[in-house]
Amino acid sequence: TLNVIDAKTPFSLLNTLPLTNAPTSLFPLHSSSLLPRPSSPYASTSIGVPSCCYERGLDQEIHGIAAAAAAAAASSSVFSAAFIGVNIGTDLSDMPHPTQVVALLKAQQIRHVRLYNADRAMLLALANTGIKVAVSLPNEQLLGVGQSNSTAANWVSQNVIAHYPATNITTICVGSEVLNTLPNAAPILINALRFIHSALVASNLDSQIKVSTPLSSSIILDSFPPSQAFFNHSWNPVLIPMLKFLQSTGSFLMLNIYPYYDYMQSNGVIPLDYALLKPLPSNKEAVDANTLLHYSNVFDAMVDAAYFAMAYLNSTNVPVLVTESGWPSKGDSNEPDASLDNANTYNSNLIRHVLNKTGTPKHPGIAVSTYIYELYNEDTKPGPLSEKNWGLFDANGVPVYTLRLTDSGSVLANDTTNQTYCTAREGADSKMLQAALDWACGPGKVDCSALLQGQPCYEPDTVAAHATYAFDSYYHMMGKGSETCDFNGVAAITTTNPSKQTSKLTLFDIPSINLLQICFI
Repeated sequence: TLNVIDAKTPFSLLNTLPLTNAPTSLFPLHSSSLLPRPSSPYASTSIGVPSCCYERGLDQEIHGIAAAAAAAAASSSVFSAAFIGVNIGTDLSDMPHPTQVVALLKAQQIRHVRLYNADRAMLLALANTGIKVAVSLPNEQLLGVGQSNSTAANWVSQNVIAHYPATNITTICVGSEVLNTLPNAAPILINALRFIHSALVASNLDSQIKVSTPLSSSIILDSFPPSQAFFNHSWNPVLIPMLKFLQSTGSFLMLNIYPYYDYMQSNGVIPLDYALLKPLPSNKEAVDANTLLHYSNVFDAMVDAAYFAMAYLNSTNVPVLVTESGWPSKGDSNEPDASLDNANTYNSNLIRHVLNKTGTPKHPGIAVSTYIYELYNEDTKPGPLSEKNWGLFDANGVPVYTLRLTDSGSVLANDTTNQTYCTAREGADSKMLQAALDWACGPGKVDCSALLQGQPCYEPDTVAAHATYAFDSYYHMMGKGSETCDFNGVAAITTTNPSKQTSKLTLFDIPSINLLQICFI
């Protein structure tokens, strides 16, 4: 029996799941992967470490820094510069149409996306956009591909070659956190990677499209200080050939890093500011006693821990690509730090950190490209409330919060500068306005429930006020393309926010109304 678990399940919860043939040493408390040791100013408990980790030297990792940079430069050009991408999950009760998704990506100038499958409609919508796409072989298809070269070739033919190069597929993610979520499939993971890569070689696409598999950072044990980090030894028979494969093909170690979970499960050992990538004074930074490097955040410490763990297995030139990282904006009563402000702080700081090419303390200047988890809130996700609230946008394409990205380029620039709005044109025919309003609230898929009698935006009950609400919602939902604010000539684009001129109700007055669903009164 193969037990498939959500790829983002907190590692400590895996103890409760019946994983067949899982190594007995697979299940340490997840928070122990980043609890600072006594040498750190945050240490409050002693964590046991195998003596071999103290005895081994640091020379392998030191020599690997330049090699990792060289590997990144020598790899495909899609990896040559730091980038921010976004994961696109689909567990929504009303998943936007692929064309709406692409419109949002364009409006937010998101140039890199990761899909959790290889959905044909989504790949067709992404065609001729230039957006770089990471497609995924889902875990449930791993066995078939890992056991048959021909099955792997067919998968590549149908899901990659059929769309390339119109759709700019740059990466194939084989499974997701397989070692944790599907441990008894781990032995065939390497075969799956090799078979997929062989299919690319046969089509002369291996230099353009890289193959790897996203891993949970929880397989890195004792990851602070980073210089003493090592992979769970139970997985060495899988990881050693995997790293050789990644090195020989010029690919990346894909790692999912969630400081939120490390913070939540650390019992107060990890300070919130350290998890949120907030600037810290030097006397508050965690210090690696072996290297004397200062760490001001969990993210950098985990990335460097991955490099040291690879060096422990004699792999020193495989760069790290972070395939998932983020922070939830809402949680249950026992998740007080899943909040709008913390999610905004973490993701804004992370985006700046990546795009500023800061690198990590041990690898300054070496890009750590990262995919934010995730584009949309997934309201049908099982689990606690936080699981449904990792998104940057709701299903209508409305920002959950306004990222603070001053001086960080244009990607994900859902800020309040240079905003445009779609309003009912002054003097427009009321019958034409009503027809356009009916279309927007019907086939246009705008949620107009707030306009119903007794709801916050019913008053004033005029066609122009209701139409402006619907027009602007549709305009933003469709990525603010100029062609999406016409409605047969009864709508017009303006740079003046109607809510600031005429609204009595704002986001701060009515919590149930999101950023753009404001009553224009």
